[in-house]
Amino acid sequence: MPAKSQAQQKAAGAALSAKRGDTRKSELKGASKSMYESMSEKQLEEFAETDRKDLPNKVKSKK
Repeated sequence: MPAKSQAQQKAAGAALSAKRGDTRKSELKGASKSMYESMSEKQLEEFAETDRKDLPNKVKSKK
Protein backbone atom coordinates (compact mmCIF):
# COMPACT_ATOMS: atom_id res chain seq x y z
CA MET A 1 0.00 0.00 0.00
CA PRO A 2 1.58 3.31 -1.00
CA ALA A 3 1.76 6.34 1.26
CA LYS A 4 -1.04 8.89 0.86
CA SER A 5 1.00 11.97 1.78
CA GLN A 6 4.57 13.21 1.89
CA ALA A 7 4.44 13.32 5.69
CA GLN A 8 3.38 9.66 5.83
CA GLN A 9 6.15 8.67 3.42
CA LYS A 10 8.79 10.51 5.46
CA ALA A 11 7.56 8.98 8.73
CA ALA A 12 7.70 5.51 7.20
CA GLY A 13 11.25 6.17 6.02
CA ALA A 14 12.34 7.20 9.50
CA ALA A 15 10.68 4.15 11.07
CA LEU A 16 12.26 1.87 8.48
CA SER A 17 15.68 3.34 9.22
CA ALA A 18 15.20 2.52 12.91
CA LYS A 19 13.95 -1.01 12.13
CA ARG A 20 17.14 -1.63 10.16
CA GLY A 21 19.31 -0.23 12.96
CA ASP A 22 20.53 2.83 11.06
CA THR A 23 18.74 5.23 13.43
CA ARG A 24 18.10 4.90 17.15
CA LYS A 25 14.54 4.09 18.16
CA SER A 26 14.78 6.82 20.80
CA GLU A 27 15.10 9.43 18.03
CA LEU A 28 11.66 8.62 16.61
CA LYS A 29 8.69 10.85 17.41
CA GLY A 30 4.98 10.87 16.66
CA ALA A 31 3.85 8.93 13.61
CA SER A 32 7.25 7.38 12.90
CA LYS A 33 7.40 5.95 16.44
CA SER A 34 3.90 4.54 16.09
CA MET A 35 4.71 3.06 12.68
CA TYR A 36 7.91 1.49 14.06
CA GLU A 37 5.94 -0.28 16.77
CA SER A 38 2.96 -1.41 14.68
CA MET A 39 4.30 -2.21 11.20
CA SER A 40 6.62 -4.82 9.76
CA GLU A 41 9.76 -3.92 7.82
CA LYS A 42 8.03 -5.04 4.60
CA GLN A 43 5.04 -2.74 5.23
CA LEU A 44 7.34 0.18 6.02
CA GLU A 45 9.27 -0.45 2.79
CA GLU A 46 6.04 -0.20 0.79
CA PHE A 47 5.18 3.16 2.35
CA ALA A 48 8.72 4.54 2.22
CA GLU A 49 9.33 3.70 -1.45
CA THR A 50 6.33 5.75 -2.61
CA ASP A 51 7.36 8.57 -4.94
CA ARG A 52 6.69 11.91 -3.21
CA LYS A 53 6.39 13.91 -6.40
CA ASP A 54 2.60 13.82 -6.76
CA LEU A 55 1.66 13.46 -3.10
CA PRO A 56 0.11 16.24 -1.01
CA ASN A 57 2.09 17.43 2.03
CA LYS A 58 -0.60 16.17 4.39
CA VAL A 59 -3.98 14.49 4.06
CA LYS A 60 -6.79 16.08 5.99
CA SER A 61 -8.47 13.67 8.40
CA LYS A 62 -12.09 12.76 7.84
CA LYS A 63 -14.29 13.46 10.88
